[in-house]
Order: sequence, then structure tokens, then C-alpha cells
Amino acid sequence: MSDEGRIPVFVERRTYRRRRMADAARMLPLLGGLLFCLPLLWSVDGPPSTTASMFYLFSIWVLLCLVSAMISRRLPVDAASSEPDIQNEGR
Repeated sequence: MSDEGRIPVFVERRTYRRRRMADAARMLPLLGGLLFCLPLLWSVDGPPSTTASMFYLFSIWVLLCLVSAMISRRLPVDAASSEPDIQNEGR
């Protein structure tokens, strides 16, 4: 078999990182939802204190805001237009 007609398996590093950042941005709300539901599983010896629960929820909220700000800074402004449109490619 000849390697001349093959398409390279690897993509450009910049494109790969941009796609992974977009994937991280899409997964962040799911991670946040899971982390916000975590206090429901805390009741080992009775319900946790309201102070501990509120401190945890506020900390998670701030952490999610910071992570989303970091991800949004690393994504290009025209991320939607820089990706090739696969659906309209055959038209």
C-alpha cells in the first residue's frame, strides 16, 4: 500500500487546541450542574450546615466563572466562522 494518497491523521496544533477549548466550553455547564448537585449527597450524619453548603455553592459558582472567563479568552472571537462548515460543504 502506498502512503501517497492518504490524508494526514493529525490536524494542525492550533486547530486541535481551538476545538478542545470549544469542547471544554460546552462541557462546563454539565460539570457545573454536577458540582451544584453534590451537596445533596453530603448527608452522612444528618444534613450539613447551611453555612457549609452556601460556602461550597458560592465557591463553585466563582470557580465556574473564572474557568469560563479563561476559556472564553483562549477561544477566538470568530470561532464559529473559522471552522469549516461541514453541512454546507457538498452544496
